[in-house]
Amino acid sequence: MPNDTPAYPFSKLWSQIARKAWMWLFQRAVLEKAMKQVKSAHVRLRSVVTTDGAVMDVSGEVGPNENNYHEPRLNLRFAVNGDLQMTSSCSCFGSRALCEHAATLMFTLSTVEGQKLVQMIAAEGVGRATKEETPPEERVVIVENDNPRPILVLRRVSIERVELKMGRSSMHHAAYSIGVAEPRVRYDDCPDTFQMLGRGTGSRWTGEDGSTHILTRHLRMERLLVSDLMHAGLHPARDLLPESQASETLQPLMTVAEPVQAIFWAKFLEEQVPALRAEGWDVQIDHEFGYAIHLADDNAWFTDLQTEVAGRDSFALDLGIEIEGKRVSLVPILVNCIDQGLTPAILEQNLEQRFLLALPPPSHDVLSVPAKRLLVLLRFLDELLSSRPARGKDGKLHLDKLRAAQLATLDGLPIRAPAELNALRERLEGFTEMSFVQPPAGLKAELRPYQHEGLSWLQFLREFSLHGVLADDMGLGKTLQTLAHLLTEKEAGRMDRPTLIIAPTSVIRNWAREAAKFTPALNVLLLHGDERHADYYRISKHDLVITSFPLLVRDAEMLRKTEWHIVVLDEAQNIKNPKSKAAQVCASLKSRHRLCLTGTPIENHLGELWSLFHFLMPGLLGDAEGFRSYYRTPIERDADTERQKQLSQRLQPLLLRRTKSAVAKDLPPKTEILHTIELDKSQTDLYETIRAAMDARVRDAISNQGVERSQIIMLDALLKLRQVCCHPQLMKIEAAQKLETSAKTAYLMEEMLPELLDEGHRILIFSQFTEMLSIIEGELKKAKISYVKLTGDTKDRETPIMRFQKGEVPVFLISLKAGGAGLNLTTADTVIHYDPWWNPAAEAQASDRAHRIGQTKPVFIHKLICQGTIEERIVEMQKTKAALIEGLLTGRTEKLRLTSEDIQRLLEA
Repeated sequence: MPNDTPAYPFSKLWSQIARKAWMWLFQRAVLEKAMKQVKSAHVRLRSVVTTDGAVMDVSGEVGPNENNYHEPRLNLRFAVNGDLQMTSSCSCFGSRALCEHAATLMFTLSTVEGQKLVQMIAAEGVGRATKEETPPEERVVIVENDNPRPILVLRRVSIERVELKMGRSSMHHAAYSIGVAEPRVRYDDCPDTFQMLGRGTGSRWTGEDGSTHILTRHLRMERLLVSDLMHAGLHPARDLLPESQASETLQPLMTVAEPVQAIFWAKFLEEQVPALRAEGWDVQIDHEFGYAIHLADDNAWFTDLQTEVAGRDSFALDLGIEIEGKRVSLVPILVNCIDQGLTPAILEQNLEQRFLLALPPPSHDVLSVPAKRLLVLLRFLDELLSSRPARGKDGKLHLDKLRAAQLATLDGLPIRAPAELNALRERLEGFTEMSFVQPPAGLKAELRPYQHEGLSWLQFLREFSLHGVLADDMGLGKTLQTLAHLLTEKEAGRMDRPTLIIAPTSVIRNWAREAAKFTPALNVLLLHGDERHADYYRISKHDLVITSFPLLVRDAEMLRKTEWHIVVLDEAQNIKNPKSKAAQVCASLKSRHRLCLTGTPIENHLGELWSLFHFLMPGLLGDAEGFRSYYRTPIERDADTERQKQLSQRLQPLLLRRTKSAVAKDLPPKTEILHTIELDKSQTDLYETIRAAMDARVRDAISNQGVERSQIIMLDALLKLRQVCCHPQLMKIEAAQKLETSAKTAYLMEEMLPELLDEGHRILIFSQFTEMLSIIEGELKKAKISYVKLTGDTKDRETPIMRFQKGEVPVFLISLKAGGAGLNLTTADTVIHYDPWWNPAAEAQASDRAHRIGQTKPVFIHKLICQGTIEERIVEMQKTKAALIEGLLTGRTEKLRLTSEDIQRLLEA
């Protein structure tokens, strides 16, 4: 309501000026300019007119010099609540301008000199006005400003910004539309509304009765109202878009960053607008503002898998929802969500919520999706994107057949897919009795049930142009299953090209013997020896060509010329290093189908598994770096259960693994026994001396270089400690050479072997160290125990194997490396691991020399471990590592974690 200006003492008015209570009215940049002008510019007070000490009109000059200046005018008064109010005008901006010249004049008034001048003018009555001097026809009414009415206008604006064209150096103007909020304010009895972020401190107008109405805006209250909007997430548009070509247009507006526009405004309309209206805001929404929220109903979803024109093995994925009769693809949106950090873990923590997704242009609306539905899609796409599928200009993802079929198995989505994908999907759900193929008529062996399943699985891969890994435990007949598969291909008339078998040198003749025995109808060519070059021209006349990994590299040029029906890698871990020459040559071979055979698809880390599938189906697991970041690091370092499950499910159709426990009815029982041996004093002292020295060396290396760069030093330390446990004579240092006995060797020769031999057992003794086998060999000679030995240096492998199998000797000494493949020692019933090895799979493979099909007696596996040494810790870590390997292949959730703390644990006292 209008009210007359109250009277206040002049001293109180000036005290408000001196305390600089007016400074908040000006912008910071304006005040900074004014403070500089006070010191250096021409500043002069022209007149000071006061009315009852409560109203002051001040005029002055402010400029570079007395010939070049602007003329600011100030009107100062007390409000009803006692606050100082001010309006200004200036020749630089016109009326009501809060410019730097007005601020300079206020700074001048606030100084001691300014106070003296004003008091002098007031005392002398110069320029002093009284109420009687006011023209009788003019009456001034001060309008109350304590009740500002906030207004918020939501609308869209089109702005331009300068962008650099990709691949060019030219600049161009890009126009785009954004949502903005314009905060305004209205005061009672004032006909105008004001932009809260605009210029101006008040308004002056003539009322119907002819009186002059003056409003001084309550800028402090207005700034509090703007602060409320900023707490709600809005920011001045000029701060967020400084490069915009419409900076003056943006001056009074507020908005949010462009990437989150749709989601923010949708939530703002749903949550903030009702709250603002409840607090007294007049929120006005333009009909073109947009950002409506659409609910994703279950019956509105669609998923299309379409055959690509380029070929039947490539499919385009489009997934989305129908909104108001129009299809909207969500693949680009979901991919962007993943790129922005949305993960299945976040969704799992908010399963009862709905998530907002911004719809693609030209729409400005958003889609509300239940977290449970989004979780199903995101899990698949998150894992799918790790293999970096091609993305078309239409936003669709281009998938291989297996990925497309696996998507077709997602629950809860209506999926339209070609018939061939539906057929593959049904086969992926699992084998039934009706899906088993009949063994080939010419097979000279009876397949066990699991071998029959293996043959059917191999035929399934061939039928759908897939490639895989047969990863059965050692001794379960991977060779027989493969030969049955090849014979099936020949009898069906599909083997119009030869098949290539690549195997370790030690087993290539075994392949030829097994083929002659079980599949005599297959024509076999063995490429081996110096005479093999004469057989090159005969390759096309044979069904089966067998060569070794070393010869593969030498004969690469010739083998690449042939187009093979199937390429089979036996003991496929030979290409576990994708950078090796053998792996590169294998990848370059041309074939319809590819197959890996191995009992240990992972010997040390998941990168070896990636290498196998890079040979089988390049791109299936993405590139090496993507696989490392998405799977290997989370699984091996972080023990990520979800990632391990994803990888297991991803590879399940392509990797068939059966353990002996799964087919136990076809195998005799196997028993493992751990023997803990206590070192004597002299050997303990030597061990501790070396342990302390190695511990200090490793700690220094890790501290200076980190774990990764200290590998050689760590392995050297671990090697020395293992050698001390086996026998001091393995170490080439003077202190060790003085000790001629070993507690473990004494236990083997004096306690174990005599008892085992008396009971008639036939024994395999494995060691990682060939020198250790030589020491045992010497002890066997002293004890007059017959034996044979097989190491990497053994040229004639057949003779010692034959002598042992025939029962001529009871003991077979074998190095772990030489005995890892190609041995079938079913006459043995006892296995002794003299020293433990890091890789449990390598140990198990060695043990399986005896525990394999054909064995009719129980097999006992003995492990000799020195108490309180590194060997005990190796056994503990083996359990963890075995969990990783078996977890990957069978879908279990145990994991491997190897850290610098683990290394220190191995070296502790």
